[in-house]
Amino acid sequence: MSLDHPKTNFTGGAVGQSVPKVDSLEKVQGKSEYIADLYRPGMLHGAILASPYPHARIRGYDLTEALAAPGVVAIITGDDVGEGRMGAFIKDEHAIARGKVMYVGEPVAAVAARTEAEARAACRLIRVDYEELTAVLSPEDGLAENAPILHEKLDEYIKVFDAGSTGNLCARTELSEGDVDAAWTDCDVIVEGEFTTQAQAHVSMEPCGALAEVDANGRVTLWSANQSVFRVQANVCESLSLPMSKVRSLTPRVGAGFGNKMEPHIQPITVALALKAKRPVKLILTREEDFEMVRARHPFRVRMKTGAKADGTLVARHCEVLVDCGAFADDSPGVMGYALLMSGGPYRFPHMKAEGKLVYTNKLRFGAFRGFGNPQVLFAGEQQIDQIAEKVGMEPFAIRRKNMVREGDTWFVGPQIASNGLSRCLDAVEQAARKPRADGRKRNFGLSVTAHISGLLGTGAIVRMLEDGTISLNTGATDIGQGSDTVLAQICAEELKLPFDQVAVASPDTDGSPYNWGTTASRVTYTTGRAVEAAAGKVVDQAMEQAAEMLDCDVDELELRDGGRIGKVGSNSDVTFAQISARAHWAVGGPLVGSETLVFDQPTHDPKRAIALGLPFPRIGVFSFAALGVDVDVDEVSGQVTVHEAWSAADVGRAINPRLVEVQLHGGFVQGLGYSLYEEMVWDGPRLVNPSLMDYKVPTMRDVPDALHTYIIEDPDPTGPFGAKGAGEIGLNAVCGALANAVTRATGFRHQHLPLTGERVLNGILTAEKT
Repeated sequence: MSLDHPKTNFTGGAVGQSVPKVDSLEKVQGKSEYIADLYRPGMLHGAILASPYPHARIRGYDLTEALAAPGVVAIITGDDVGEGRMGAFIKDEHAIARGKVMYVGEPVAAVAARTEAEARAACRLIRVDYEELTAVLSPEDGLAENAPILHEKLDEYIKVFDAGSTGNLCARTELSEGDVDAAWTDCDVIVEGEFTTQAQAHVSMEPCGALAEVDANGRVTLWSANQSVFRVQANVCESLSLPMSKVRSLTPRVGAGFGNKMEPHIQPITVALALKAKRPVKLILTREEDFEMVRARHPFRVRMKTGAKADGTLVARHCEVLVDCGAFADDSPGVMGYALLMSGGPYRFPHMKAEGKLVYTNKLRFGAFRGFGNPQVLFAGEQQIDQIAEKVGMEPFAIRRKNMVREGDTWFVGPQIASNGLSRCLDAVEQAARKPRADGRKRNFGLSVTAHISGLLGTGAIVRMLEDGTISLNTGATDIGQGSDTVLAQICAEELKLPFDQVAVASPDTDGSPYNWGTTASRVTYTTGRAVEAAAGKVVDQAMEQAAEMLDCDVDELELRDGGRIGKVGSNSDVTFAQISARAHWAVGGPLVGSETLVFDQPTHDPKRAIALGLPFPRIGVFSFAALGVDVDVDEVSGQVTVHEAWSAADVGRAINPRLVEVQLHGGFVQGLGYSLYEEMVWDGPRLVNPSLMDYKVPTMRDVPDALHTYIIEDPDPTGPFGAKGAGEIGLNAVCGALANAVTRATGFRHQHLPLTGERVLNGILTAEKT
């Protein structure tokens, strides 16, 4: 790792230090508690009966044998959950299949019994009378004339944005700036093509699980593996028609999410079982159920056309995407809308148009996944940048430098770019990658650049000074393994000039935590960090007022000193946080508590210069940037692609914890490597044929290059906490584009379909030889 020096000076302290994660010791010692480790007195175990059909009407249930089975206490079906529907953008999903099933693997019934084995045995005794219906298995089939309509009540669903839903069209989005149709006549070079990307499973270390308990007053306490206790609470209450005050949502440790645990999985079913059984119920999916039942990365079909001048100046781009939604909307409208927003890449296009259709199919729901639609369009876009560079005789680095957005520019359709370290990202990668290979061989080099956002939706923070002067921090943000608890504690400690270990972070709890939308979209460090910084600042202000009275002076004569002290400027006189807090608690003024809530409010769309239809995120922005270079070897016999070396440089504003940023860049690269070369969910008709790690390959240490270099570039954002921006997704986005460009250089054949498996690459080599 190398750390680029920031443009401005920052104070020392907790920020900028690679302190270990606050949960590292407990995890190393095996003391962390996940859902599987939790137990409640009298607890039952749940199991789910999944649909064997992709599309079928449910005509009835026979529960007689199952209810008589050993250990069974309760069974629920769609008849138990009412008409409540949930969904982030479109309220189209019941807690459990009601009326009909929509994909193979959809929950149809659930059993609570004394043991998991008894619950699973009872599921096999449930008889469901199905009327099989014609299935829609692709977006093209869903849009075809006379296609069966999957959601007959689509017009009645609540939609939180102008989705344009009709038939099997879940949503449509159109964005445009300039005049693309007229701009093609100004282009000397035009490239166009169709690209497809596959479905990818999240494969979090921990499968989805939940534990629900109902008290004597009928109030539910719900623990679950999630990325937002508040989204869990909302989804459970919407789908089960419960007041939100009747559900308390908490989280133990979470074994990663990557988007899979942002929206609901089995929490509503678990709550419904507990309410019916009147006893605590724990339900945990198997790995196979997690594959088949929850959600995955969207497959995309991308048609892209890009034009440029003879000197390499980019003129126009038109991007069309067709996206498989799966059975329910989930986060899909947001993913497609964001993909279109990012489809121009970090480049200046005077003329740009992006449009997409999101189509319901009879597959499991597709949803949020690290990158959120960005990698799919970048796979097409970054290859076309290389194609244009080749046609006009420019190097890949040169054409990107010539056309990249600059600080002060506006992004496609509106958001302003306040900080931009992309140029220095390119410098870092180019300087390192131009060094000769140690083995003397020519590099098969591929380059890609990307951007990602950090600012999105609402959050809050409460900072409380305890009687001894130490600090309790409560944000409601879920740490899913990436280290956000550590980073937020560092921001708080820096603002208060306290040692990092004097800040304790509370676990998210809807009863006591301030609202936070979720741990997703690379937003926690920037968005929640802003709230933490502001809340801690309010505690400092209150402490200053106390200290002024204690030191008999005006507030403007005081200064905050390292170690939790406030003193008179130019003197040795000071008081400690412990003294201040004791006075506030027991004598004057009351306990010192600072709170801050905010919602990101920078508009996505400027109507004076661009057109936007069906935009799911009206306020989004604050851009991180990255460049990635890879050097690959391709086996000419098998087509197998091996990454020899990689260089990943990211502008993250300010690295609150450089080591954690480096880990995010490493993890993002490896997950992107799997997406680019190996991972693919494969269906045989309606059935997923590889729902296990026996048949679904993810990268192992043998697949990761030994030489994986990371470069942290710091270009502070003026609105970020100590200048910080997000780093969670930026390391993944560029991988598929860089690898595709490198494979083209190695083989002479350009690939337009992911993943770049050995078979696919070998076929490309053979095709290139024939031509």
